[in-house]
Amino acid sequence: MTDQPFGPAWSAARARVPEATLRDWLAFAHEACDVADGIAKAHFRRDLDLERKPDRTFVTVADQGIEREIRSRIAARYPDHGLIGEEYGTEAGDAPTRWYIDPIDGTHNFIRGVPLFGTLLAVEVDGEIQAGMISAPMLRERWWAARGLGARARGLDGEREIRVSRVAALEDAQLLYGSRTDNVASGLMPGFDALVAAAWRDRGFGDFWGYTLLAEGAAEAMIEVGMKPWDLAAPQIVIEEAGGRVTDALGERRIDAASFVATNGLLHDEVLRRLGDRG
Repeated sequence: MTDQPFGPAWSAARARVPEATLRDWLAFAHEACDVADGIAKAHFRRDLDLERKPDRTFVTVADQGIEREIRSRIAARYPDHGLIGEEYGTEAGDAPTRWYIDPIDGTHNFIRGVPLFGTLLAVEVDGEIQAGMISAPMLRERWWAARGLGARARGLDGEREIRVSRVAALEDAQLLYGSRTDNVASGLMPGFDALVAAAWRDRGFGDFWGYTLLAEGAAEAMIEVGMKPWDLAAPQIVIEEAGGRVTDALGERRIDAASFVATNGLLHDEVLRRLGDRG
């Protein structure tokens, strides 16, 4: 363990199962994401049967098909595990081991033909995420991590280990966010605009994309509001195993908060302080 609340040793200390179990879960996640990729690609930029969810967000036959397939595979392979998914809710929610499923993160991108979407899958034991995967089929990229095993990615340039950046000065940092309008309107980040103005560069790369860029060292912070646990479970462990830190805007480490702040760790305290500054 280290005194700082982030880094490889800190993350590894949160393993709750043996390494062999973690590797089995990652192998299963690869298989599930291979299937999910195929379903998503079969529907992408095709005529879609769109429905409206009660919260007025879009849902597609691809979302539903992917989640049904993954749920079926988990039930067959791990019948005592719980399920928490975007489309079909919670099953066996009190199980010690639970899977989080976001069949298509970036649904609005998907329905508009923008290739920035992906399937997010993560497994939790006793409240601690143990392994997670993000698969973006149209980018031909995939990212994954497990406690103590590091974070890795695979793309057109092959498989590689990924790490957050070592940038330690805000004036040298690239900040990412899902929506400036949403962040400011939430009231949870009164200092958001001032924080962005103090950074070297900012871009609005939302959904999983911002988190994977952070984990790969291409940015120093990703800031969002309005997410659900299935949006954040996989990004949390990928970022933490890559050496970064994730909390909400108040500094609490959780995936069920109204806000999510991810950084390379070195800038986390300063980012939180500036976000909370009312000027």
